[in-house]
Amino acid sequence: MASPFIIGVAVAATAYAGRYGIQAWQAFKARPPAARLRRFYEGGFQPVMTRREAALILGVRESTAADKIKEAHRRVMVANHPDAGGSHYLASKVNEAKDVLLGKKGSGSAF
Repeated sequence: MASPFIIGVAVAATAYAGRYGIQAWQAFKARPPAARLRRFYEGGFQPVMTRREAALILGVRESTAADKIKEAHRRVMVANHPDAGGSHYLASKVNEAKDVLLGKKGSGSAF
């Protein structure tokens, strides 16, 4: 007599567990997408550097103050300096970006 009762309770528990699992899966699928990793600028350098490209290289806005541009230039140069294993090409592009944003003349790349 107890055997059919135990089997019934086991079937009911399995049904409830299955129902809960399906609801949890549907809630998991319906959640908003998680924040992705930061997207970086895709593509190479333009032949003539623009203010937009210079701002992207230094990680500032085009209308940033001169002291913030110099601070950003220093931060990027520390990470990419040729003496610390960085690339000469990237260092020249970082310097060119600073010159473009600060409005200095003759700010062409050495490469």
